[in-house]
Amino acid sequence: MRHIVGAQGRGGPPVRGSGLGSVAPGAALAALAGAQFVVVLSTSVVNVALPQLRDSVALSDSGMAWVVNAYGLAFGALLLLGGRVADLVGARRVLVAGLGLFAAASVAAGLAGAPWVLIGARTAQGVGAAAAAPAALALVVRVFPPGGARARALGVWGAVSGAGGAAGVLLGGLLTEVFGWPWIFHVCALGAALALVATFRLVPADAGGPRGDVGGSHVDVFGALSVTAAIVALVYGLTAARTYGWADPPVLGSLLAAGLLLLMFLRIERCHPAPLLPPGLLTQGPVAPANLLMALLGAVWVGLFFFLPLLQQQVLGAGPLAAGLAQLPLAAANMLGAGLAPRLARLLAPHRTLAVGLIAQAAGLLWLALLSAPGTTLAGLSGPTVLIGLGLGIAFVQLTGAAVNGVRPADAGAAGGLVNTTRQLGGAVGLALLGTLATAFTGAAADGPAALAHGYRAAFLLAAAIAATAAALTPLLSRRATPTTSGAPTRASNGNATEGVHR
Repeated sequence: MRHIVGAQGRGGPPVRGSGLGSVAPGAALAALAGAQFVVVLSTSVVNVALPQLRDSVALSDSGMAWVVNAYGLAFGALLLLGGRVADLVGARRVLVAGLGLFAAASVAAGLAGAPWVLIGARTAQGVGAAAAAPAALALVVRVFPPGGARARALGVWGAVSGAGGAAGVLLGGLLTEVFGWPWIFHVCALGAALALVATFRLVPADAGGPRGDVGGSHVDVFGALSVTAAIVALVYGLTAARTYGWADPPVLGSLLAAGLLLLMFLRIERCHPAPLLPPGLLTQGPVAPANLLMALLGAVWVGLFFFLPLLQQQVLGAGPLAAGLAQLPLAAANMLGAGLAPRLARLLAPHRTLAVGLIAQAAGLLWLALLSAPGTTLAGLSGPTVLIGLGLGIAFVQLTGAAVNGVRPADAGAAGGLVNTTRQLGGAVGLALLGTLATAFTGAAADGPAALAHGYRAAFLLAAAIAATAAALTPLLSRRATPTTSGAPTRASNGNATEGVHR
């Protein structure tokens, strides 16, 4: 991590003027990135093992989706609360608590022998991740001041996030085939424990302490409950529509309840002294359009890592280990894209760099859809997955930077929670829609691998359309001025992804 410190000197000297005391930036970033790696790893590590989980734990087809969605829902629904609590009581404390819960839930998932136990443990994993992820990102924002240092730090953050998603598929295949599916969860528990130790040793106790300007010390419990219930109702309705149809009364009732609960949440936020969404957060810099685009990126991201392993195993006949190894080109491309993103932003401007990343994803997904047929080799998928990986890395870094750029220090946790929420919520809703479409196209075809390929092809085509739509919306970022930490707008001084956006 030494290169991240830049001109501050060899060995990672302290960052001054951040309100965090003496912090070794490279060491702190290593610990925080480790926590992020474990959180993202758990999102995808189960995907390759889904066929084995289905047989061992007696999961139904909808149960397989809920193994993924239970984590994503708890994670996405509680991220706003996790980020706000980090602002109120201290980001380091919340990170430690989240990693501890995550480790315990991972052990429980590895010992599960029934569907409800497994899905419950995955839900608890998501709760722990919802505390850890925004707290870790808030600490990164506070340790690294705006400028090149933060841009490089977020480049590392994006590379680690992309590597976690792809490594989850690789490790999932390796562990499932060699040791059995329980080890995919035991490894997550070990990773969380290591990240917990690193946090104690490398992140000072005063880092990310409670802020004195967050508008009170009361946690917005009713706001958290209402937005959590709204998200669960929304995704349940979308998922149930896959099985029962859109006209089914429980489906319609769930979607209606989601809308009413969301209105209730917005009303609570206007009245609470310390709301989950601080007043004016969405008007600070490009926060609002960045979160909109992050939701679309999340739909593409989660859909890809759900359907790609199924295509490799159920259509192309690969085993778990071979499917995991086939993710290596995607992982390498993702890390390369994340590393290139800050440099490209200085050359092209951030919003144009983002558009390039999203267009690359759309092209790769379209290419992948054309190859989704029996008889295609795993090696034949390398071209489109490399293109998708490059685009994912670039887009993730740009959107993360835009979503936390220019926010007040007191709102860093809330901003981190919001951008993670929109990514997870977009992923959960996207997976429900992509799964519904895939099921409809599979049911219209004959049985067997050809029918599955027909459904997966439809899902990849829709994902490509979502990425292309996001690319078309990137000019929204260029129209938002970047405020200073005091809230006054200022023009971006350079092309760094985290310093602002060009007009």
